[in-house]
Amino acid sequence: MARGSTRPTSRDVAQAAGVSQAAVSLVLGDKWRGRVSENTAQRVRDAARELGYRPNLAARNLRLGRTRTVLLVVPALTAEFFGGVYTGAARVAAEHGFGVVLYPSPEGVGPARDPFASAQAALDGVLASSMAADALTAIRGDQLPLVMLDSDPAGSLGAATVNLDIADGVRQVADHLLGLGHRHFLHLAADIPSWTFEVRARELAARVGAVPGTSLRTAPAPISIDGARTAAEAALGSPGPRPTAVVCDDDKLAAGVYKALRRLGLRVPDDMSVTGLDDLALATALDPELTTVRLDAELFGERGMQALLAVLEGRTPDAGDIPVELVARASTAPPSAS
Repeated sequence: MARGSTRPTSRDVAQAAGVSQAAVSLVLGDKWRGRVSENTAQRVRDAARELGYRPNLAARNLRLGRTRTVLLVVPALTAEFFGGVYTGAARVAAEHGFGVVLYPSPEGVGPARDPFASAQAALDGVLASSMAADALTAIRGDQLPLVMLDSDPAGSLGAATVNLDIADGVRQVADHLLGLGHRHFLHLAADIPSWTFEVRARELAARVGAVPGTSLRTAPAPISIDGARTAAEAALGSPGPRPTAVVCDDDKLAAGVYKALRRLGLRVPDDMSVTGLDDLALATALDPELTTVRLDAELFGERGMQALLAVLEGRTPDAGDIPVELVARASTAPPSAS
């Protein structure tokens, strides 16, 4: 750059693009639509990129009284799914000049300590999973503009909710297994008091119960492979007719079922069909590969952040749940005749 180490200014961008400083401010503040042309906006963006111009956010935030920072509260950083949620949310936030602070509830669910001396002073808004909703009270996030993910729209703390269509995903799983001829089911249910898991249990019971001659047993399990193995072994060893299909709330639970079945001398899917829900990388690492429901975590994060930005701007967020898709693989087959 000809100016050496001098930091480029908005005036430099305006001169390079052949526009006014006001136009530069509108374009880089993402407020240009209806005020300057698309071609002009592109010229400003190109000039800013070529000059290496970065707006002085600190000065702008002092004028606006905003930090342009939002908090994403999730149950755990170790969960692959929530890594995808963060990626999608951060991408949309960056496009609008916002930063995202990622805050895991330390025990996965339950109260958490305030990550800021004053959350209200440090943040513009909060995007939170219902699995970490208890953390919101501790950090006073429920007193900020708030969008809830995976949350009951009727009882949400937030100004808006963004959900995956989990109910439809469970219906797809149930219809797939019923269509294969299964009538006796074990539901390995996540042992977490959360709306999303209540939906799964309710929809599975309704779908299976609508077909004559079916049975459904439920066994709670922590979301861990060893915890799921222990719970599945106990459930499959209990008295009564053995189920021919195990429906799991999560792919990690399904991996635990695989281990339990192997210990019991049973094969997937010859003796027992198994399904998951998430379509994590684990689903195709299992042998046989797991039939599961694909949840687009990045799109979930994107939609959540778009909803929060809409709330901050006083707009109504887009409505409608995000579609999900059953991915049928080799872990499901018709029940054996024996």
